[in-house]
Amino acid sequence: MAWRRALNAQNLPDGRLSLEDGPIHLLIGVEGTPGGVRAAQAAAGQRMLGLWPALRVEWAMLRQALSDPMPSFRHPVAQRMAEACWPHRLDHITPMAAMAGALAEHVLEAMMAQPGVQAAHVNHAGDIAIHLTGRASLRVGLCGDLATGRPDGMVLLHAADGVGGVVTAGWAGRRFSRGIADAVTVLAGRAADADAAAMMIANAVDVQHPAILRQPANSLDPDSEMGALEVTVAVHALPKLQVLLALERGARVAERLAGRGLIRAALLRLQGENITVGDVKATALPLASHDGSLQ
Repeated sequence: MAWRRALNAQNLPDGRLSLEDGPIHLLIGVEGTPGGVRAAQAAAGQRMLGLWPALRVEWAMLRQALSDPMPSFRHPVAQRMAEACWPHRLDHITPMAAMAGALAEHVLEAMMAQPGVQAAHVNHAGDIAIHLTGRASLRVGLCGDLATGRPDGMVLLHAADGVGGVVTAGWAGRRFSRGIADAVTVLAGRAADADAAAMMIANAVDVQHPAILRQPANSLDPDSEMGALEVTVAVHALPKLQVLLALERGARVAERLAGRGLIRAALLRLQGENITVGDVKATALPLASHDGSLQ
């Protein structure tokens, strides 16, 4: 197939499909009839073709902080990025905050349009877009500390839960954070919304303390869209009261977002303490177990 030749496509031993194009790396799981699975995988590959170059055309605008009026983008992924970040525009946010989730959503939509597909998920750098139908379920590993990247729990999702995206953010993650959360996992109706919200909640998990080290974002990455805003580079041991205060500040933001219908639930973690907003339904998970596996 043309998309297999154009992309770095591999069928993994666990049944998932790996697709790579430039910096985009998707891990795709799909469940359904044999023909439906093949059609969904082909649709994912076709949807990904040319996606990265198309986004680069609007790169400069995507890296600008949002403010009124809402910008208009040509590519649907770029527009979706802006829409997901728009509710948070009173704080500093660029559409880039929702890029991984919006990309995953875009590919997932093409897959679910194929006959015979019952469930699918698209994992882009840990940001997972999900669609479940009927009795299908999905187990998603929960990482309690992005510095280690190891799952220590799981959430079991069913179609009736209405969760279309699961995203985790924190100061040691792949994106800069102004907060100190070890991990903030957000469940939302769509992946791009979860992506933007996870960053905002993680930014809010914060206190001022000598154990926290920060630097301007552009001193770490001259091309960072966050410019001279200070971001967290290290968090040493904090007094327990400071940990609880930081988590409570993040929880207040999560509760506001849940009240506005922007997220379904959130799990906030810092130095062995945690706060849950909504019904996360998290359970213990052996470290070697299932991260984003369909069952």
